[in-house]
Amino acid sequence: MLSLYFGSRLQFATPQVIAQIPGGTLAPGDVSKFTLPLVKPPAMPFAKSNKNKDMYDIAVRQFSQRILSPEHPETTVWSYGSVKHPGTVLQGGTFNYPAFTIEADWKKTAQVIWRNQLVDASGNYLPHLLPVDPTLHWANPPGGLAGRDARPVFGTAPGPYTGPVPIVTHVHGAHTTEDADGYPEAWYLPNANNIPAGFARIGTFWDYFNTKYNHGWEYGDAAFKYPNDQRATTLWYHDHTLGMTRLNVYAGPAGFWLIRGGPDDVVLDSRDGSTAILPGPAPGIGDDPLGEYGEIPIVVQDRSFNDDGSLFYPDTREFFDEFGGPYIPDSPVSPIWNPEFFGNMMVVNGFTWPYLEVEPRRYRLRLLNGCNSRFLILQFEHPGVEVWQIGAEGGFLPTPVRLNDHPYPGSTGGGATVLMALAERADLIVDFSAAAGTSFRLLNLGPDEPFGGGEIGVDFDPSDPDSTGQVMEFRVSGGPVADPTTPPQYLQLPAITPLPDAGNTQYVSLNEEAYEPADAPFAALLGRFDPGAGQPTPLLWMDPITENPNPGATEEWEMRNFTEDAHPIHVHQVQFEVMGREAIGGGPSVAGTNDPLPWETGFKDTVISYPGEITRIKAKFDIPGFYVWHCHIVEHEDNEMMRPYHVGPIPPDAPAQ
Repeated sequence: MLSLYFGSRLQFATPQVIAQIPGGTLAPGDVSKFTLPLVKPPAMPFAKSNKNKDMYDIAVRQFSQRILSPEHPETTVWSYGSVKHPGTVLQGGTFNYPAFTIEADWKKTAQVIWRNQLVDASGNYLPHLLPVDPTLHWANPPGGLAGRDARPVFGTAPGPYTGPVPIVTHVHGAHTTEDADGYPEAWYLPNANNIPAGFARIGTFWDYFNTKYNHGWEYGDAAFKYPNDQRATTLWYHDHTLGMTRLNVYAGPAGFWLIRGGPDDVVLDSRDGSTAILPGPAPGIGDDPLGEYGEIPIVVQDRSFNDDGSLFYPDTREFFDEFGGPYIPDSPVSPIWNPEFFGNMMVVNGFTWPYLEVEPRRYRLRLLNGCNSRFLILQFEHPGVEVWQIGAEGGFLPTPVRLNDHPYPGSTGGGATVLMALAERADLIVDFSAAAGTSFRLLNLGPDEPFGGGEIGVDFDPSDPDSTGQVMEFRVSGGPVADPTTPPQYLQLPAITPLPDAGNTQYVSLNEEAYEPADAPFAALLGRFDPGAGQPTPLLWMDPITENPNPGATEEWEMRNFTEDAHPIHVHQVQFEVMGREAIGGGPSVAGTNDPLPWETGFKDTVISYPGEITRIKAKFDIPGFYVWHCHIVEHEDNEMMRPYHVGPIPPDAPAQ
């Protein structure tokens, strides 16, 4: 159990002295590395279950948890847990950062009551752990019913919002109806005793969906249904509140959602046609989070902390670029929002720089980049360790890809690398047999700044090698040991049926705007592109919908990136095919090829759009309703780099954005 965190399984290292990356009052060098074992979140227990449906009753709550090495205080975080299994894991409950994993069966409905229980023991609301900028176009509960989901007008630059916190949960990558997608304006406050008079308790689309579908939702919760009718794959769930996603997710609420079963989960051994054996098992309901498992979901995040153990997130725009004003209303620059944020410590499954004990055999690691703004270039430090990617966001790839054969440009040391944008997933088989009896680290070669592609050491510097350049440590026992799993080169992955030809092309753009007197970026935006005029038209969240596919239509989306950075673009409802890239005006992509990269040849829900390039995707839009597409750098998403789209005719009674 987790009480073992403080027992014999802990090892202590001497703190290192390194340069301070901007962050909180706690320096990375004061935190011991590789002293805590990797936590493997177990499966979330059901509230009820039958042959047709799994039912969950899940709340977001505030609690204290160890994240830093044991010489430091615990950290107050938020996360999900089962209402029927209260308390933290250390207390015998299910509330944990990161949240427990939803294990979903293919084509078996999962129904989840998502409860906002960010209240204290007296039932009064808890303010946010982090500074909320109320000048963005955000949920805006203080605006009341008439002013919710709006950008407020201020006479002077305001301080942070300290009222009750709205949430709405999105299952990232899920194929589901509009009312269950976690629409950013379908948020709701906790049903607290002391909601201030005049506050809106619910977002405009919470009202709309509740009435349209006759849900009977009550204040403080919403019940969503997920058909799980897509390919077996790695999804994840997290908050998606308008203008607050960066803060709510940074505070902790996120977890894996794994769909298993169906024809797209059948893997054969190409040598004889028998059923292949993949590494396993994964942690199940009630399993020990520190137990031994062959399949391990791993979320990598960056965070910063203060000496008291609290999470650090900047409370002023000056943190990003030293721009001290003027702010709104005397310029378009918000006083608190930061265009990007890079933490100075790496957190893996809820611990800073953990270690994982493994045997010299094959494991299945399901990786997720859960950072706010940081692109990861992960490298397995040991050159003899074979790493194969077998899946991405949309399930299995057409064929396994040996990542040792595809080193990221400029990487050294010979270890396999994997590039991961924000929200991307990589389903890996890692063979530790060549590292028997050794310890080595998972490194991060990505930059401590916005990423634009290119070569390490030429186009950007890698992360600080003493802090954000290290992720976790693998400790491999002596060998050999028996390994019954199928070698990845012999895996015959399920066939992929390509989407039909596109009947329409959407021309869209990625844009950024700066306050010219100080060259201070104040927003990133999505928009349209007119091929005839050759000009982009940046659009705000509130502008009329411009992407309006017909139900059942297959469309190609051609995205032109007019910004200086790469952006991970996520489209809700669909799993899409990456068609390719090229430089605007013609020429090769910075990715090194204009064709999809080997790990992009299956289905995906998030794609990297490089600066100065056209990225093409193809998707089938088969569920009518309101959805969104956005950049998954959540600081961008929260400040206009998100747009609504609608499948089918827009209902005349729908709320305005």
